[in-house]
Amino acid sequence: MSNEKLTENLKEMVIGLGGSNIGIGTKQTLKGGPESTDLSYVLKDAESSITFAVPFNQDLIEPYLSKKDFSLNENKIRTTTFTGGIALEVAGFLNQMGYEAIPIAPNFIYRKDTPNGIRDRKPLISHKYLAARSGVGFFGYSGSILTSNYGSAIVLASVVTDAQLTPTDPIPESENYCDDCRLCKLSCIPNYISDEKIKVNIGGYDFEYQKPNSHWRCILVCGGATGLHSSKKYSTWSPGRFDLPEDDDKKFESLRDKSMITYVKRPKKDAVFYHPGVPEYKMQYTCSTCQFICHPDKSVRKHRYKLFKDNGVIVENEIGNRMSVSPDEAENIIAKMPEDRKRLYVN
Repeated sequence: MSNEKLTENLKEMVIGLGGSNIGIGTKQTLKGGPESTDLSYVLKDAESSITFAVPFNQDLIEPYLSKKDFSLNENKIRTTTFTGGIALEVAGFLNQMGYEAIPIAPNFIYRKDTPNGIRDRKPLISHKYLAARSGVGFFGYSGSILTSNYGSAIVLASVVTDAQLTPTDPIPESENYCDDCRLCKLSCIPNYISDEKIKVNIGGYDFEYQKPNSHWRCILVCGGATGLHSSKKYSTWSPGRFDLPEDDDKKFESLRDKSMITYVKRPKKDAVFYHPGVPEYKMQYTCSTCQFICHPDKSVRKHRYKLFKDNGVIVENEIGNRMSVSPDEAENIIAKMPEDRKRLYVN
C-alpha cells in the first residue's frame, strides 16, 4: 500500500470512529519545534504522527455554563476516554499492518524524567503543537486549539508511528476566527491565562498564544477545589470558596495544600476522573470555562459568557447535590453550616 493510500485510510478510519478533524505530522514538518514535538521521545524510529479531535456534546455546553445541568462533567470524562480509545484502535490497526505505533492518551500522562517528575505536567508530546502544525485547528488566545466547526470544545489525541505518511498543512491564518476578544481570559477565574505571549516555530511555521501561569491554578479550579470569582457574584460548578492569591508564590503553595486536603473530604456524587497528581486521585471537571465559551460565532461567545456570569454561585448539600443560588443566599447557607463542614469550602 502506498503512503498516500495508507494516509487516506487512516483519515477515513478516524472520522468513521468518531473524530471530527485530523492532521498528519512528520519528522520534517515538525522539525525545529519545541521539545514536545519530538516524536522519537515516544518511539525511537518514529516517522509520522496522526493527531485528531473529538467534540464534546455541544447541547450540554450552555446548560453547564448557566449552572443548570452538570452533565457536561460526565460527557467530558467519557469523551476524553473515547478519544483515547480511537488512538488505541488506530495504533492497533497500524501494528497489525506491520508498523510500530504508540497511542498517546489525551491527558494525564506526563514525562517522569523532568526535575519534579509528573508534577511538572510535561506531556510526552504536545497534541496542541501537533494539531496546530498539521491543520487540525489553530491556536486561540487562550492557548487552546480552536476548530472551525466546534470551537475549542474538543478533545485531542495522537498516534506516533514509524509509517511514512503524507503530511497535512496548517490552516491558513486567514481562517483563524480568534479575534482577540479575550472572553476566554475574562472567564478564567483562576487567572491561568497570562498577559505574556509564547511564540514557537514548527517546521517553518510560526505560532503564537498566551503563556499560562502556574498549572496548579487550572488544576485547583478546573478540578473543583475552588471556583468562586473574587467578586463573589458568580462561580464555576465548584462549591469551594478559597481565595486565590494574585502571584504564584508561597501563599499559593499553602492554598494548594490546604484546599486539596479539604477537597478530598467533600462528597463526590457525580462522575469523577482519575489524576495521578492529586490526593486520593479522584477529580471532577467543574470549570473548563475558557474552553466551552469559545465558539466560531462571536455572538455565541458573548451569550455564553453572560450565562456564566449571570447565573449565581454553586453550593452543595451534605450528600453532594449542587445547586446555583444568588450570592446573598450562598453567604447565608455557608454562615449556617457547622464549623467542621464550613472548613471544607472556605478559608
